[in-house]
Amino acid sequence: MSETSPAPRKRRGRVALILLSLCLAVLIGLGAAANWARDIYEAPGPLAADKALVIPRGGTEAIASALKEAGIIADGWHFLVASQLTKSAGPLRAAELAFPAAASLKQVLEILREARPIQRRVTIPEGLSALQIQALLDKTEGLMGEAEPIAEGSILPETYAFEWGDSRAALIRRAQAAMNTALAEAWRDRAPNLPIRSAREALILASIIERETGKAEERALVASVFINRLRRNMPLQSDPTVVYAATGGAALERAITRADLDRDSPFNTYRNRGLPPGPIANPGRDSLRAATRPATSNFLYFVADGSGGHAFAETLEGHNRNVARWREIERQRGAR
Repeated sequence: MSETSPAPRKRRGRVALILLSLCLAVLIGLGAAANWARDIYEAPGPLAADKALVIPRGGTEAIASALKEAGIIADGWHFLVASQLTKSAGPLRAAELAFPAAASLKQVLEILREARPIQRRVTIPEGLSALQIQALLDKTEGLMGEAEPIAEGSILPETYAFEWGDSRAALIRRAQAAMNTALAEAWRDRAPNLPIRSAREALILASIIERETGKAEERALVASVFINRLRRNMPLQSDPTVVYAATGGAALERAITRADLDRDSPFNTYRNRGLPPGPIANPGRDSLRAATRPATSNFLYFVADGSGGHAFAETLEGHNRNVARWREIERQRGAR
């Protein structure tokens, strides 16, 4: 029986050692590569300060391009690789998102997948006309698309939240639904024996109250004047209705003239008794409440008092005295 030569055993040992060395080298290399990739994934990014960005539609490459251009990521290729390797975490969303300063690639991808879009807000002030609200929404950044003309008095003035890309038509529908709810509540809780017959008439009266005074504490008192006049079948003689008759809801960049007071329009409450045929503005909740729950008074007149409020009177004689005071205030202001 022959014995194995020691030479082949030595050769096999050297081969095994070489293979072991190669495996170790590969493992070390893979470990180094993994450490390098992790460092890139978790390292602070280049963004110098917090920033909001509208993430576009169009796929991962479009998102990478937008992020790089905004300075949120340093390298688009790294982003594409990382998004592919982590795709099981969910899709990347197109929305307006907020990114913190020095956001890492890991943070950026988490924001793209999990963060809530930025909530924008638009405030519709009380007393604007439909034309003025339309102009406000037309220039509100972040809203998209055109909307049908707004019906006068159909919008509840409030602050509305929306996201970038929401439609103007959808926001208008929300504001109209809010007005329907607020008007229904005000009409449900109305005082008894009012000389107005429907929620629609309450809306019309509220729009006049809204345009007559900006002082919340006066609204119920102003409402009482108009309620008392309606009960006596007196013309309301409201200047804002004259302005609406002249402009259709646009601003009047001058004083009211005799021609305005004589204008033949159903909205002119100097020429016509009772309420006008429709609202002249979009009233807020307080004016809706004032129209349906007015103060109790005997006042039939009011005029500006020079302090931002009004002086009220029960008789024409008392009103004329208040008007004379107001004209003197105006004269003194004009002389300065």
